[in-house]
Amino acid sequence: MENGGSLARSGGGKFRWYLSFILFLSTALNYVDRQTLSVLASTIQKELRLDDIAYSQITSCFLISYTIMYGVSGGLINLMGTRLALAVAVCGWSLVSMFHAFASSAAHLLFLRFMLGVFESANFPAGATAIAERFPVEERAAGIGLFAAGGAVGAALSAPLVSCLAPRFGWRTAFVATGAAGFVWIALWLAAYRREPSGSGAVQESPAEPPDRPVCWRALLAMKKTWGCILARVLTDPIIYFVSFWIPKFFQREHGFSLEEVGRYAWIPYAGLSAGNILGGLIPRQLVKRGASVNRARKATMLGASVAMLAAAYQAGRAPSGAEALVAVTCLTLGHGMWGNIAIPAEVLPTRYVSPVSGLGGMFGGVAGILTQLVIGWTVQRSSYQAVFLMFSLFPLLGLVVVHLLAGELGVISEACAGPGIQRRRELASAEPARARRKHS
Repeated sequence: MENGGSLARSGGGKFRWYLSFILFLSTALNYVDRQTLSVLASTIQKELRLDDIAYSQITSCFLISYTIMYGVSGGLINLMGTRLALAVAVCGWSLVSMFHAFASSAAHLLFLRFMLGVFESANFPAGATAIAERFPVEERAAGIGLFAAGGAVGAALSAPLVSCLAPRFGWRTAFVATGAAGFVWIALWLAAYRREPSGSGAVQESPAEPPDRPVCWRALLAMKKTWGCILARVLTDPIIYFVSFWIPKFFQREHGFSLEEVGRYAWIPYAGLSAGNILGGLIPRQLVKRGASVNRARKATMLGASVAMLAAAYQAGRAPSGAEALVAVTCLTLGHGMWGNIAIPAEVLPTRYVSPVSGLGGMFGGVAGILTQLVIGWTVQRSSYQAVFLMFSLFPLLGLVVVHLLAGELGVISEACAGPGIQRRRELASAEPARARRKHS
């Protein structure tokens, strides 16, 4: 085992945070490009004569390809390298977003949304790997929290941005403009990430294990830590899918919000999510500086977030007014961000395993999201939103139990997934100092 605090690393602290900010921008673009269609849905449906069933099929195409490719993208990132893989992904989804401008039928949009999901799925596994490559373990939650916050910012900005562009220049131009921004980001990324790791604060986890050694999937899937990371996503990802797809309808049905009021206040829960992503990294970082272990600092933060989400979800389901419900939902998203589910693989696994496990976690989390959507629809139709909030209030606490039992001690990088040859070289390396001492004595 290697303790994160003792990992060898060079300087470059400012560069690390600059890199995390660039990843924040890619995540914001990721969400702006995927949300552009939803903002323009009514306009496009009217022009292309699409009914709600056709629109639901179009949105499902994105979710299906995104979920499947989330599991595949992790392995591709390892093969291509983080720098090239993320550049290709952003280039791909930016082009696909721009091609929406030429859509003239449901079939065109079905294909484009499917391809958008294919390319956008690489953002989080690649970003988590980039953070693991450049950040020491005790700072990875903060680095990942910053880049993940871009998703909430992008989701919050997409409505006003697209609503500003479309009336002035047309909905097709809105797709071109938001997609073109990705190419500006690619230039920043390639310029920043071309530095060699030795000069940018890279973390050297294990000199005995070659970084380009192929991933041993059998060994990886046999590890408890892998399933701890995956199940943490399964138990927490459905919460944000619920917020994204059902909360506007919740405010309209339960609290009488008009469409204009939904547009006016819908950004607030996403602002809470963004703040939670950042606080979920900064709070453990401060606790570590005061002497706490990474494990204790992170799990204390996760416990506090879980309890806050329990209380917020309970209150959201029974709030007597729209304002109180909005505050409760915002506290729910704040706690979800603080929980930091995306950071866990980078805190327990060697760097080269971060993208594959992040990809698998996102894929299984997406499947859980699809299944819970069906449960939500059935529950809301036959019961109430209060039952849905009650169900999701328990998920974070269950997730924390899973992390504790399966992922184990956060901040300690596991080497258990190395093959026997690697383990033998480690044994020989660790025995070498003892032989040298005996020789000199």
